Amino acid sequence: MPVKIDPKLHQEKKPPWIRVKLPNNPVFWDTKGLIDDLSLVTVCEEAHCPNRWECWGQGTATFMIAGERCTRACGFCAVDTRRPLALEADEPDRVAEAVKRLKLNHVVITAVARDDLLDGGSCHFANTIEKVREVNPEVVIEVLVPDFLGRDDALWVVMEARPRIFNHNIETVERLSDKVRSNSEYWRSLGVLKRARQIASEMGYRCATKSGIMLGLGEKRDEVLKAMDDLRDHDVTVLTLGQYLRPSEKHLPVVEYISPEEFDDLGAIAKEKGFRHVASGPLVRSSYHAADFKPELDPLA
Repeated sequence: MPVKIDPKLHQEKKPPWIRVKLPNNPVFWDTKGLIDDLSLVTVCEEAHCPNRWECWGQGTATFMIAGERCTRACGFCAVDTRRPLALEADEPDRVAEAVKRLKLNHVVITAVARDDLLDGGSCHFANTIEKVREVNPEVVIEVLVPDFLGRDDALWVVMEARPRIFNHNIETVERLSDKVRSNSEYWRSLGVLKRARQIASEMGYRCATKSGIMLGLGEKRDEVLKAMDDLRDHDVTVLTLGQYLRPSEKHLPVVEYISPEEFDDLGAIAKEKGFRHVASGPLVRSSYHAADFKPELDPLA
């Protein structure tokens, strides 16, 4: 059963299934040392991801480019919202070097929203993709992008670099979208996902599209199922479902903790609806076990 949260309580008591293992794998510290050495930013740390111990222990990370400061202040996100700094021209090379040293077969590249830039940071995305591909032509490159305010030209720039997986999260159901997400629109995000796949098709290559939803923000089950249908209607084939965890008391409260059994049930329903790959669980995040999805084995990707 889901665990309801008493809004009068100052602190939320997490259920027993929300547990994070502390690092005891030397690979974790090697990965952390490499990231620090190359002065890179990871969403693993910036977003307080509960899985960073596990992922880093496996020698994988999700690189966050375009700085540590976001131009949006979403109610769920722990990323810094001070005025962004200038882009670092050598950052794509540093990400590529990390991919090379870590010997990655699958890399996830994400970024803060950069609405202050004319291209929304799309050229920086493309440069990073190209640099990574130079050091490893066979690596599966997944991008997790902002919506670029729905600008088609910015989206084209990213897609021309030919990422293998295009990820953009709708984050929550339509009713809660304005409350949860800053300067974003539910239907605009869906349009970006569909358009990315269209552009890839026009360019003559296949690109899987992926999105994620956080649960526990007060959404209803039928709203989650409707969001799944909306994603499928926009040609999204990979879905992640995870529990929202409040970064601080300044962020949106957790309304309820969803049980592992409910996540399993929703994951099974998502597969019945036609998603080719689904990751559903309390600690699942957008890039959690991202390499488990093999686009090269998916005839629709």
